[in-house]
Amino acid sequence: MFSAVQPPLLFGLIAAMLTTLGLIAVALRGDWGLRYANVITLIAAGLQTTTAFLHIVPEAFMLSDQAPIWLTLGFFGGLLLHVSIKSLLPKRGGSALPSEAVTPILAIAVHSFLDGALYAVTFAASFSSGLLAALGLLIHKLPEGIVAFAILRRHGVSSFTSLGIAFLAAAITTPIGVVVSGPFLDGLGEPALGGLFAASAGLILFVATGPLMAPLKDIRPARGFAALGTGVAIALALMVLPLPGHDHSQHDHGHEHTHHDHGNHAAALQK
Repeated sequence: MFSAVQPPLLFGLIAAMLTTLGLIAVALRGDWGLRYANVITLIAAGLQTTTAFLHIVPEAFMLSDQAPIWLTLGFFGGLLLHVSIKSLLPKRGGSALPSEAVTPILAIAVHSFLDGALYAVTFAASFSSGLLAALGLLIHKLPEGIVAFAILRRHGVSSFTSLGIAFLAAAITTPIGVVVSGPFLDGLGEPALGGLFAASAGLILFVATGPLMAPLKDIRPARGFAALGTGVAIALALMVLPLPGHDHSQHDHGHEHTHHDHGNHAAALQK
């Protein structure tokens, strides 16, 4: 059991290390994170919206016929969560984590946890598929912690507290996702994974088009839309990076069959 978890856990720890390095780099720049928090937040909004629409949602739809339902539940669940948190928690009042920052940080934590679960699932299918998935996911881990840090600094959280919360939300959750999902791999099929991806995408879309767009009213429109466009460009660049063999068109996600045979998938990849 533990030997099967070792490769995905290794990559989960590498992902956590990359996120931590990004956090340390931005924290050492003093007030840099606060000064550019609005711009970084809008870049994150563009990046996450584009990634959700062009990558996570299509992948979820290929994996599960129920993905549209989970996508809708994830979006409106995010709205309900955001409204509930704002009602239950203080707006500012010296709180270490203001209510306005909770939903975006929670969305990052959920997405990071699912990254770890994806490592475990893909390595369970075959080492080669797990390796390719891990390489693709590692690309976005470095800025993920920076985005969480910028969101917290924008809402008045101190640098030290922002560093700790961003580490817990964006870094440590990935290896935790590997460890927690490991015992359930035998019972977790592609439809269930697709449902989780879709719900995650719905939550990300709510956060990216809602709380993360809030800085648009605080900065010049030209600067705000330039930041959004930068996020979109970064997402598109990451999606077209030539990762050898990571071609979804080669994976048979057709809906004409109801069960995906991971053994055959692994054998196909090894040919």
